[in-house]
Formats: sequence, structure tokens, C-alpha cells
Amino acid sequence: MILTVTLNTALDITYRVRELRPHTSHRVDEMTERPGGKGLNLARVLAALGHEVTVTGFVGGVTGRALRGLLTRTPDVVDALVPVSGSTRRTIAVADTTTGDTTQLNEPGPEITPAEWADFQEAYEVLLRSSSAVALCGSLPPGVPVGAYAQLVRTARALAIPVLLDTSGEPLRRGIAARPDIVKPNADELAELTGSHDPSQATRDARRRGAHAVVASLGAEGLLARTPEGDWRAAPPRPVRGNPTGAGDSAVAGLLSGLVEKLPWPERLARAVALSAATVLAPTAGEFDRPAYEELLARISVTPQTTAA
Repeated sequence: MILTVTLNTALDITYRVRELRPHTSHRVDEMTERPGGKGLNLARVLAALGHEVTVTGFVGGVTGRALRGLLTRTPDVVDALVPVSGSTRRTIAVADTTTGDTTQLNEPGPEITPAEWADFQEAYEVLLRSSSAVALCGSLPPGVPVGAYAQLVRTARALAIPVLLDTSGEPLRRGIAARPDIVKPNADELAELTGSHDPSQATRDARRRGAHAVVASLGAEGLLARTPEGDWRAAPPRPVRGNPTGAGDSAVAGLLSGLVEKLPWPERLARAVALSAATVLAPTAGEFDRPAYEELLARISVTPQTTAA
């Protein structure tokens, strides 16, 4: 079983409008709701790839009940979310169907009490004992210590459970020092972490900070990976346009499923890039277009990179 952790879960709401214009009213052509937050997006893709997945994190309030109700309709995903007194946040995506652009509005999340954080840590350790790998994903809700991910990484490592960390800012800075197996920042997150805007230099610096492998998302240009087994660049065969919501989470699903299946790194990276591109092409935010994925997978370019001193 793969465990995904989303401390700041969300009810994702997507509105589709013909044209998004500031200072005007809009008629919504289509509205969708789904369980959201990085780890829940990741779980949905892992399940579609045939893996057993359990999700945990915090959930509460009316929004939380709606999220859990929708989660029951997600095949092969087990709900192990921890209830809290606050209300789960909402994220609003407004998709302009004329331009293909999306505007995102994200609420901060509920205030987590020290007792709720302690309850979560107990539940997390129990879940780890039956897990093959764990992904720690997304932002921290208010009240959770900034070093939370570092603590959760250390707990997983103490039980010899491979751990992937996908967060940003100070939680990433502290979490990477706990030596996760994989970190997956985007270019901006990597630059904030290392101070370097050169992805090659920045991934090298990030590994020196503690991560066993660093996989940097370069947007439409694919992924750059620095690993103990070598360095690679993976890129899609063509640019893709659409809604990028969840594309990074799909890339994480490719990396984590590849880790569990013990695939060589080039195959993991090809899967990650193909899933990410197929998510951009999907008609529903956060899903992936399976025919597009299967077509792209055979055409992803994965090239070794020369390691500088």
C-alpha cells in the first residue's frame, strides 16, 4: 500500500467560463467539485495506475464532509483522514475556455491545535507500518509546526519506508535536511531553496542539503533529475496546452509508482513526464487523459546529463 499525506486537504472547485474578464460578471458553463490537495490528486493517479492507496491528513467542517463524500466515489482509494474541529479549505479554479488559461484562488486551511497534530502523528505512524512508500505533499495548514515534514520524514526513515517530499519554502528547507529519498520541487521552489536560478546547479545544491534524489519540474520543458544512480533530463515530444492543475501531482505519481515498482530512473522519469503532459490535456482538472498518456509514454526523450564537479 502507498500512503499519501495531505495535511492541508481541499475541496477543489473548477468553474469553466467562455472568457475571464476582470470587473465583470460571468456565466459559468460548467462546474466540477473533487477532493483536492496534492496528496489526494496523487492518490487518484496512483489508483488509476493500479496501486493500492491510502490517504491521510486533516479534514473538518461542512467542506470536509463534502470532500469525504466525494472521496467515497474514488475507486481504490482508502480514506484514513484525521478529523479536526476547523473547516477544510476550498480552492477555486476559473478556467477560460477561450485562452486555455486558469486562474487559481486558494484558501489557507483550518487552524490545527497541538492535540490534533499529536493525534495525526500517532495515526501516521500506524499507517506507515503497512506502507510500501509514503508521499508528503503540499502546504501546511495554520497551527502545524514549520518543521512538520522533517519530523514525518524522520518517522518514515526510522521504519525504513521510502519517502517522497513535495512542498516548498521553509517546510521544504527543513524537510530536505531530514534526508527524504526524493524531493520534487519546481524551478521557482528550487531557486528559493538554493538561491540559484540555474536548474543544474540548483539540483546539485539541493542534493547536498540532504535529499537522496532531486527531481526538478521545469514546466513545459519536463524534468531534471539528480540521483545516486545518475543524472537525466526528461522532456515531452511536443508542447502541450490546457489546464495545468494537478500536472505536478501526476508527475509525482509517476516517480512514486516507479520507485515502488523498482523501475530504472529513466523509466520513472518518462512515466512522470507522460502523466504530467496527459494531465494538462485532460478535460477535467486533476485527471489524466489515458490515451494521451499511452501515446506520449513511448515518445518521451530521456537523456543522460554530464555531472559537473
